[in-house]
Amino acid sequence: MSRVGNLPINIPDGVQINVADNNLVTVKGPKGELEQQVDPDIKINVAEGVVTVERPSEQKRHKSMHGLYRALIANMVTGVSAGFKKELELVGVGYRAVAQGQVLELNVGYSHAIMMALPGEVKLTAETVKGKPPRITLECIDKQLLGQVAAKIRSVRKPEPYKGKGIKYVDEVIRRKAGKTAGAAGA
Repeated sequence: MSRVGNLPINIPDGVQINVADNNLVTVKGPKGELEQQVDPDIKINVAEGVVTVERPSEQKRHKSMHGLYRALIANMVTGVSAGFKKELELVGVGYRAVAQGQVLELNVGYSHAIMMALPGEVKLTAETVKGKPPRITLECIDKQLLGQVAAKIRSVRKPEPYKGKGIKYVDEVIRRKAGKTAGAAGA
């Protein structure tokens, strides 16, 4: 039994959901429009401000798709109504980030600056406040795209476990390791 798949999705005000004959789900809202192709076996019902997802049988394949498509549609509804946001922090001396339109320039300890062109759907801001590490803020209506872009930025310089230097998510906790100890214990 898919507990996620059985949950109904409430449609907020200003959001419209349309299911085409070929199971193409289109969600329109105040922030934009998203589309998702759904497997033909899965049935999507839209009625009275609630979306429900149904599966035809108890096969393992149908069970897994049931929860997957329900979660994808719920993320689309949240995205077009409220949007998604991810924040990254640059921890390290001399680390900085500069946003120029859709191009992000990162100086994170390499001999050269790293330039990254971001997709047009992602809104980028970079801010530097004295006394705090530089912060990159990404906003988007597509949760998958946002996560992928944030992971790509983080992969430029992952946080290391000894000093914690690198690019990390704001809410991420880095497990720290103890460094070398001075002198040998039994020498």
